[in-house]
Amino acid sequence: MRRLLLLISVLCLQCAWLRADEAARPLSARDAFVLGVVEGVTEFLPVSSTGHLIIASDLLELNADEQLLDSAGRPIWLTPPSDENPAGEPLTLKLAADTYVVVIQAGAICAVVLLYWGQLTGMLAGLLGRSTAGLRLLRNIILACIPAVVIGLAAEDWIDANLFSIRAVAFALITGAALMFYAERWRRKTSGLATSRLEPADLRPGQALGIGLMQCLALWPGMSRSMSTMVGGYFVGLAPAKAAEFSFLVGLPILTGAAGLKAMKHGPAMITVFGWGPVLFGAAVAAVSAGIAVKFLVGYLTRHGLEVFAIYRVIVGAVLFLWFV
Repeated sequence: MRRLLLLISVLCLQCAWLRADEAARPLSARDAFVLGVVEGVTEFLPVSSTGHLIIASDLLELNADEQLLDSAGRPIWLTPPSDENPAGEPLTLKLAADTYVVVIQAGAICAVVLLYWGQLTGMLAGLLGRSTAGLRLLRNIILACIPAVVIGLAAEDWIDANLFSIRAVAFALITGAALMFYAERWRRKTSGLATSRLEPADLRPGQALGIGLMQCLALWPGMSRSMSTMVGGYFVGLAPAKAAEFSFLVGLPILTGAAGLKAMKHGPAMITVFGWGPVLFGAAVAAVSAGIAVKFLVGYLTRHGLEVFAIYRVIVGAVLFLWFV
């Protein structure tokens, strides 16, 4: 943790001396810090990181759709006009910012890898034939990832075109809150406050796949991947802390794949707009804030459950409707 804090300090200085002519629209240290904190804190809490990042980007005025210009006043292209595509695809601030908030997930991923290193090494031992529990856990994570990967890839363009708006996020926050209230009451009614001994590695294949199907709800920005998988874990009998643990582990391949694909597709354009400093800084901030958030969440869920997060989602959703819609 101390090394990460030192890295943040160094990168903050790097952001400070990044000259305006080195990027089409440099991201300020303040903006990079805000987006890093929002990403790290909300990525694993059941409140929707995507929804909060859409809101943060809007408040920071990073959603401009006008084509960016270089220092000489020439338009910058994501895809230059060609015979096959005469109109081309202009490079905009919104496209760069949308890529940025996905790529800095790498910091949050690193935090979970460090916190759950034991489970990861257990899965590796399972692959080597040294841990049956580790192999079962790996199987369950793979099964839980399949539905979201298949549906997400198939519906990616439609989701980007129709669901990335403040209105859609507000609806999703409130809808997800209703599901959380129901799940929490269902858990307490069926098992009381007694802690289940069921471990993520003990899930049957059908149960792991069912959690994966629940995770597909998170394709709707504002619904929350963490919320969907935690609620799915509730319904198959996992205690709150274990449902959160499984949610974190399932998130690793999903988030890594999403960040990797986004980086390959639009990463160079993002660097053209913002430069390297803000990207590295935002990822480092996301790593520290995600580590703190994960430790807090596990302890809190063990004592109190999901209801306070559902209340928070209702409040945020209502504010969004009143303020933006």
